[in-house]
Amino acid sequence: MNINCKGQLVDLSQPKIMGILNITPDSFFDGGRYKTDEDFLNQTEKMLKEGAIFIDIGAYSSRPNAAFVSESEELSRLLPIVELIGENFPEAILSIDTFRANVAQQAIESGAAMINDISAGLLDEQMLEIMANANVPYIMMHMRGTPQTMATLTQYDDIVKEMISYFAERIGAARKLGINDIIVDPGFGFAKTLEQNYEVLQKLELFQMLEVPLLSAVSRKSMIYKLLETNQNEALNGTTVLNTISLLKGAKVLRVHDVKEAAECVRLCSLIQN
Repeated sequence: MNINCKGQLVDLSQPKIMGILNITPDSFFDGGRYKTDEDFLNQTEKMLKEGAIFIDIGAYSSRPNAAFVSESEELSRLLPIVELIGENFPEAILSIDTFRANVAQQAIESGAAMINDISAGLLDEQMLEIMANANVPYIMMHMRGTPQTMATLTQYDDIVKEMISYFAERIGAARKLGINDIIVDPGFGFAKTLEQNYEVLQKLELFQMLEVPLLSAVSRKSMIYKLLETNQNEALNGTTVLNTISLLKGAKVLRVHDVKEAAECVRLCSLIQN
């Protein structure tokens, strides 16, 4: 359960928190909230103090029907923030939320130590090769299509069985190239209906058969607030409930907007599980 983040070994036998730092204007919860260098540094400091080990930086919103962002714009948003945070918080392990191989490559050269790819290498055929050469942990998520088309691609015969087959193929392709540290993310909200999201959550422990760490990312998503007939701003309590279920079913990383509450989940669940 150890992953190597540019020489820093992280033990995932005890679940860890990944704090979300969106530098996009249109992310579904915090888009446009952070505008200045001071904003980004203050939020990073807050998440680290509250218990985040990883900071996941995204410059291209992957919410349903998100606007297309060119590679040059993604890089211009991303690289200055990666360098800024790396200089001010060298202890932070920076993860980059991108499906583009060149963006991943440049971010790693600028100090990032992990890549979080919503497409598991299927939207850029160079991604797996880049990851193998960079020798940093790789998070591969389950999705169909693109953020612009995924909402129409929700037909499955057996969703969990098909997802496990998907990950087995993707993990096999990555292993052939020598990628050692792999984490899988079921992709809640990506090419899945509300009901399918809860079916995946109900059977989340089955993904442990893949024998790689599992990341759960449910933070403030529509699977919570649509079911509860509220909105993302009122979805923290629901997030905490689903984070707790995720941990009890084997999740080793929680990707969240609210680090303090997620860290409390980890502490409480660890007492039960241990």
